[in-house]
Amino acid sequence: MLRQLLTAVLLIGSSLALADTVTLDTPQGALIGTTTGPSDSVKVFKGIPFAAAPVGNRRWQAPVAAPNWSGEFLADSIGPNCMQESYGVGTFFYRPARITSEDCLYLNVWTTAEPGEKLPVMVWIHGGALTWGSGARSAYDGTNLAQKGVVLLTVNYRLGVFGYFAHPELIAESDQNSAGNYSILDQIQALKWVQQNIAAFGGDPDNVTIFGESAGAWSVNFLTASPLAEGLFHKAIGESGARLDPRRTLTQAAAAGTALADSVNAGSLAELRAIPAPDLLSAVTAARFVTDGVVDGWAIPEQPFALFSSGRQNKVPVLIGFNAEEGTTLGALQRIPDNDDVYISRTRSRYGELANEFLSVYPADDLRKSSLDSFRDATFGWNMLTWARLTANVDEDAYLYFFSHRPPGPLKDELGAFHAAEIVYAFNNPQELRNTATSSDRQMAETMSNYWVNFARTGSPNGNNQPVWDKYSSAEPNYVELDGSARPASNLLPANWDLFDKVMAARRQ
Repeated sequence: MLRQLLTAVLLIGSSLALADTVTLDTPQGALIGTTTGPSDSVKVFKGIPFAAAPVGNRRWQAPVAAPNWSGEFLADSIGPNCMQESYGVGTFFYRPARITSEDCLYLNVWTTAEPGEKLPVMVWIHGGALTWGSGARSAYDGTNLAQKGVVLLTVNYRLGVFGYFAHPELIAESDQNSAGNYSILDQIQALKWVQQNIAAFGGDPDNVTIFGESAGAWSVNFLTASPLAEGLFHKAIGESGARLDPRRTLTQAAAAGTALADSVNAGSLAELRAIPAPDLLSAVTAARFVTDGVVDGWAIPEQPFALFSSGRQNKVPVLIGFNAEEGTTLGALQRIPDNDDVYISRTRSRYGELANEFLSVYPADDLRKSSLDSFRDATFGWNMLTWARLTANVDEDAYLYFFSHRPPGPLKDELGAFHAAEIVYAFNNPQELRNTATSSDRQMAETMSNYWVNFARTGSPNGNNQPVWDKYSSAEPNYVELDGSARPASNLLPANWDLFDKVMAARRQ
């Protein structure tokens, strides 16, 4: 932050005269941003701090608002990624490394609004298993969505052990007797920033949609469950991720934190906070420390399934769904059994009394399809459909999609509609595909982004003369299949959900 302020002072005499810069007064202070898009119509402000740096004694504390500033803040570059290990070189989701830091709580804004406008706001929460990623990916560039009439934000949040760590001393120092969900609290702080500042960017603080994919959708689901987020957003979009299967309790998470402290010979919380961030990250990687939301009695007061089932979630319209071949880039191809006997044996060992029903839904006569479909449904499909069902049960609108469009390239048939394939289409960024976009890809991006923006604007995806997307309910289980165009349909894979309702019920016992 200091670097940006000093740079801004040096540039005041020159950069304000350049055609590609723009200034904006906000409650935090004045910003210098840039412009992009046709006729420089999109104003972009990058690397805005929304919370104080969570370093030193602020490691594993709830975030507080970033301080205001005097002068002008140069908001022309995205802040560092939160602390993380990179994806392995050569793996499917590998991206070139960026600077990482514990001082990472920054956000980015794209807007076309003129002073006094009140455009709908969309806040993107990135994926990455709560251990990787940031708001910096080019696929998340908000230029094209902003041109459709929304104010678009991407946000960072603490990851891994820095975002999801519980310990008895942390519980003791907390006024809420809780610990473990600093990532969720960061996202809530970002939404508080939106409420306080977004009007200056032409956004409507009373019309905020949160959306995310994979762990970003887990986060959207947690925020929808959290009473701390009540009133901070008004609609939710979840792409391939929810956390309605059982989550760790605070007792379990604190025990894991104690074990990690023992593994690094830290006898106190002070010693843990003194460990350099890279060293702590390395220790966590070696210990295979689990990162996930914690039922802490505060941010997540009870199991999310219990909150949703009893209608105690934040009641907002939702647009949610999943992809046809989620597992092809998540290791499921490598876990396909060698033969029918191995598949049947694994199924009986894992599913017990439900094994025969499982084998009728996912038969052994097509090992590839059954293995991929069952992975998809167990990991993503049941969670998404259940989220839609429980939302509709409290008389809020729910819209369900099934994304089956296969991105172009030589591995199109091998990978199919893989995990995260839909992101570039939702952002209307087909230029970010790994291979050259076809006319079908461009149409898919236009259709999908229109649905997303319409939903953010009104709570319904419909409009733009696109196929009508009917609401989901238990009585009328409507959905839209997204495959080049949009195809309205009904009753997606009912036997699959009947089976996993039983599987998940057994896990909750």
